[in-house]
Amino acid sequence: MADRETFEVEVLGHVVGGRTEPTDDHWGGTQAIIRLDGDRFTPEATRELETFSHLEIVFRFHLTDQTDLNLGARSPRDNPDWPKVGVFGHRHMRRLNWLGVSRCRLVKVDGLDLHVEDLDAVDGTPVLDVKPWFAEMGARGEVRQPQWVSDMLGDYYGPTQG
Repeated sequence: MADRETFEVEVLGHVVGGRTEPTDDHWGGTQAIIRLDGDRFTPEATRELETFSHLEIVFRFHLTDQTDLNLGARSPRDNPDWPKVGVFGHRHMRRLNWLGVSRCRLVKVDGLDLHVEDLDAVDGTPVLDVKPWFAEMGARGEVRQPQWVSDMLGDYYGPTQG
């Protein structure tokens, strides 16, 4: 067996505001700030970023119980009505590297503060990368997915509750 390759990543900033507790649904309208590290970056790092409407954010699921790792198959949201799906058929936090990816709307750029909406990461989340969304990088060809995904995520970006 080959040696397992590992590497380190540096946190670029943190999510400030928005939700304090992770939840399964109703992320629509959630507003937060991605505050980039002012010790390493200057506002030059965000120059022209406001010309984009959306960002892709790579972050670490820092609140997840790391003993709850699941590398096999399980039913999404532990719902027995949905099929058991392997770890790579999920987008959940029970992953080997505890990484999440979210596409959110960029509301405004204020120096190293990126004001965003619909980011499904909570206050204090470590941000590992920020990428502008390019339409040309979206899905090419027919998009398909099983019905359980649409059933599960019907309210994911529904209006924020409470």
